Amino acid sequence: MHERLRHRWAALKESPYGPATVLILIVSAGAGLFAGSYTYAMANPTPHRIPVAVVGVSHETVRGRAFAAGLERQLNASLALIYQPSPARARQLVEEQRVFGILVVRGSDVRLDVSGAAGASVAQVLTQAAPVAAARIGVRLTVRDIKPLQRGDPRGLALFYITLAAVVMGFIGAVQLNVHAGGLTPWQRIAAVVTYSMLGALAIVAIVDWVLGALILPIMESWFILALTMFASGMVFTMFDTLVGRWAMLPTWGLMVLLGNPSSGGAVSWPLLPSPLGAIGRWLPPGASVNAQHTAVYFGGHQRLMPFLVLALWALGSMAVFLILRERRPGS
Repeated sequence: MHERLRHRWAALKESPYGPATVLILIVSAGAGLFAGSYTYAMANPTPHRIPVAVVGVSHETVRGRAFAAGLERQLNASLALIYQPSPARARQLVEEQRVFGILVVRGSDVRLDVSGAAGASVAQVLTQAAPVAAARIGVRLTVRDIKPLQRGDPRGLALFYITLAAVVMGFIGAVQLNVHAGGLTPWQRIAAVVTYSMLGALAIVAIVDWVLGALILPIMESWFILALTMFASGMVFTMFDTLVGRWAMLPTWGLMVLLGNPSSGGAVSWPLLPSPLGAIGRWLPPGASVNAQHTAVYFGGHQRLMPFLVLALWALGSMAVFLILRERRPGS
């Protein structure tokens, strides 16, 4: 009986029905995981810990603390209060993306300055909760957006979409090279990935900025970020193709799409993401790309090195694995 089952299993693997059965199971499970990962991250964003600057002299910050406590109860979340001596210093923290709002306390008046560009979803929940908290505390409240989003992107999703395009097309390009240009040498394949990354990034910038006018992009910086994102994504697939062969799409899709895009902070700002995703996302290519692009578009002059290092490490690390293993196993 056991021998018969083993022969049947071997025959199934050798026939076209074996791979088809495996693919049916993988695609079915992948559909559920795809929907689940995005729903878990984005369907019901809940604030956890939101950094907010507080401006006011010592006796006035008592009301500020009371209002902040009421705001925390309304949000069912904690605020990380950073006390600053002047509005100018607090505004600097906004520009550095270290806080998502500013509380300015003057007697019985409280002004809440939000930054839509720092995180549209965070600004929305603060704006909705603040009037209720003010009414309970008994202070006069003014809310304003001191760093609004661009007019063509009122919900702040365009940067997420262009990053998603760069990530997905980056590894799809590598897949197609594998299928249709398998005779390329390793360095020729890398050159092809570089080429379509540069041209693809330029196409994204041209469509989004020049044709649709959805965003005003810093052309060279945005182009470089998108090209580096596409190259990193393409090299990640190429690395997995070298490691696991024909099943390379599984780890690539899981890393870049199921985990990387929902945790990137592009659609839902990191203070509203489930804590594990908020911590992991910035170390993956989609999150690093969103962070770099976000700073380039809205906080010019305050660009940080870390997102570029993350993208470069993924790109160069994947390329190194590909080159080393192809050298040792030329037929892989």
